[in-house]
Amino acid sequence: MSGTSDGLWPWVLTAYAAPGVSAACLELQDTAGQNVPLLLWTAWSAATGRALDEDTRDAACDTARVWEETAVAPLRAVRRALKHKAVDMDDDDREAVRSQVKAAELDAERRLLLALEALSSAPSGAARPPIDALVAIARSWSSSIPRPGLTRLAQSLPA
Repeated sequence: MSGTSDGLWPWVLTAYAAPGVSAACLELQDTAGQNVPLLLWTAWSAATGRALDEDTRDAACDTARVWEETAVAPLRAVRRALKHKAVDMDDDDREAVRSQVKAAELDAERRLLLALEALSSAPSGAARPPIDALVAIARSWSSSIPRPGLTRLAQSLPA
């Protein structure tokens, strides 16, 4: 699948801009160790009537782990390090590099989303509320299920 207007990437951009979604995603990422692109892919799958069986969830988690460990997390760490002023570093230069790193981090997340979209089946039913799918993917991703954060995310997503 590609990032067409009815694909995952446009849906993610719309969903992430909805009130409360970015805050819920960042909380799940920073306090519960969840993978935001994986969560958003799961919510999109539910919203578009795509079934996610255990094998698909496992493959998605494997794909997300590789992208997280190899590209996304290292770029995020550099971006966050550059957020703070440093002695002997020009602020304008630091911010310029930080912006470039942020763009690379976003591109890595977009590419992860496209890889996840490629794992998706065709729609096979009606849209479903995302909470059950979010809990299932969180269980596949980690031993800890942050239900309150997942509920906040599910409730914040556009209908």
